[in-house]
Amino acid sequence: MKSGTVARTRGSRIAGVVSCVPPRIVDNAYFTDRFGDKVNDVVKMTGVQTRHWVEPGVTTSDLCARAANRLLDGLAWGRDTIDAVVFVSQTPDFRLPATACTLQDRLGLRTGIVAFDVPLGCSGYPYGLWLAMMMAQTGAARRVLLLVGDTSTIMNDPDDRSTVMLFGDAGTATAIEAAPEAPEATFILGTDGGGAENLIVPKGAFRTCAGHAKFGNFPADTLYMDGGEIFNFTLKAVPALIRDTMEAATHEVGDYDAFVLHQANAFMIRHLAKKAKLDPARVPINIDRYGNTSSATIPLVMSSDLSSALTSGERLLGLFGFGVGYSWASASLTVGDLGIADTIIL
Repeated sequence: MKSGTVARTRGSRIAGVVSCVPPRIVDNAYFTDRFGDKVNDVVKMTGVQTRHWVEPGVTTSDLCARAANRLLDGLAWGRDTIDAVVFVSQTPDFRLPATACTLQDRLGLRTGIVAFDVPLGCSGYPYGLWLAMMMAQTGAARRVLLLVGDTSTIMNDPDDRSTVMLFGDAGTATAIEAAPEAPEATFILGTDGGGAENLIVPKGAFRTCAGHAKFGNFPADTLYMDGGEIFNFTLKAVPALIRDTMEAATHEVGDYDAFVLHQANAFMIRHLAKKAKLDPARVPINIDRYGNTSSATIPLVMSSDLSSALTSGERLLGLFGFGVGYSWASASLTVGDLGIADTIIL
């Protein structure tokens, strides 16, 4: 496959998914004083009408912990039955220790379980699913909590309308468990690090890009995005990823109940769907309500727009994450009948 590495899992399934967003809702009128008529231009491209922003001091782990507690209660899973925690985020609590370690204690899970962080963004959910389902398949963990989310707004430059108007915050929790009868899931995973500098926080860790001409005057610890380059990468990579995923899974486009694309921006999603010849009715879009929530976009669509469908029967889903890295990942899998699929407020 040209799109990346094909991987398959057997004997594990998604049991439930919960997303959590902060209570603060920011609409487009908030930006009028700063950007004037340019607000309409940005909205026309991104499709974002409202987004949820965290207040100072609230982190991704707060949102994921709230989602995880709701998930465990909804499934009636005992805390002592969880064997692993995987935290996928580019906005951890600390440089060290791993946020997964602190979440093990915070959620009241037993000591001695597997816990680790994965610092991925837009592609993070399919990558995390692959990891969690592989752990269940191999017997390393019977039940896994996959916690995925980002609070990208804490990295926004308030004067950069391309990012400050685009991003929202969310944390999610997905329950994965061993299930010998579960059908095979197919994944494609890929990377092209040559595009890393086009979506980056160029300062603030252990290497700085301050001397680079592109970032010399860029504010410290804020997100830089070259929208044109990201758009070009997406148009090149994603239609092929969709095609190759269906081929690897031996499914036709009409077999799928929904294609869940990373909510990068509304114009891009519609363009990708058209290019890949997908039925628009099977390509849910919720970026208008939540903004681009980075790694959380796919599970947020599942817990909101697809909640009724996923809690009322089995559905064949195609999941597609792509962006920062450059990194991309897809999953073709059957999901449902879920014990819970819910979106809550922190």
